[in-house]
Amino acid sequence: MDFGRLITAMVTPFGPQGEIDWEQTGRLMDYLIEEQKSDSLVVCGTTGESPTLSDEEKLEMFAFTVKHAAGRCKIIAGTGSNNTAHSIHLSRKAEEIGVDGLLLVAPYYNKPNQEGLYRHFEAIAAATKLPVMLYNVPSRTAVSLSKETTLRLASLPNVVATKECAPLDQVAGVAAEAPAGFKVYSGDDSSALPAMAVGAYGVVSVASHIVGPAMKDMIGQFVSGNVAAAAGLHQKLLPVFKGLFECPNPVAVKYALNELGYSVGSVRLPLVPPNEEEAARIRKLLG
Repeated sequence: MDFGRLITAMVTPFGPQGEIDWEQTGRLMDYLIEEQKSDSLVVCGTTGESPTLSDEEKLEMFAFTVKHAAGRCKIIAGTGSNNTAHSIHLSRKAEEIGVDGLLLVAPYYNKPNQEGLYRHFEAIAAATKLPVMLYNVPSRTAVSLSKETTLRLASLPNVVATKECAPLDQVAGVAAEAPAGFKVYSGDDSSALPAMAVGAYGVVSVASHIVGPAMKDMIGQFVSGNVAAAAGLHQKLLPVFKGLFECPNPVAVKYALNELGYSVGSVRLPLVPPNEEEAARIRKLLG
């Protein structure tokens, strides 16, 4: 399974009462696929505010996005949690619905050791035939998948990729030693090009909500060997990459989308909208 090089971690559009706005979800998907050039969409990930979505909402989102994408891009369902049995349940439901793959975050808060991490992911992968992308994000989970554990998991038949928010030496090590076909993705827009320089395949992006074509160009220039051109694009995009994370994600990107005319609504508590100073800086990013 090739999810492409530019994957967007999609926000979840909400209506005035905080409910999922299905009309705007469809409009946003069309925009991300057709205008922002996303190869795949992650739905119900961190950027989609997964911690505040109910299981029912997640399953509805999986079904809606699979139907609306209609084969135009791959749909990767965020079904990971810190409860292995619950993750297996959601993953099986997502497979029944017809998603193309799963994104499984490292278990947060209960802080398993490396053997616990391995067994968690092994159990979920064994419960589904879907391709699995691991998600290593120590800043949010308080645990880090080691290179050795990641490589161990990469030997499982349907564990096909990892999304790494980890130091570049880990990205390089995994990319160098993983089985053929296993892909490493940067989980941080600012590190996308540096990560590709040490072996990553692509990026799971937030900024691609608003600068997708430029990111696609940057990736394409690098893959074609035009490193200087790719670096120039990275340098131009860096203020956007950084600026979208001044607030807790996805506060800034939702505000930016609303400013661009895509009515994705606000965020659910405990997240809050940007204050006046933050909003002004986000508007400045949009030119």
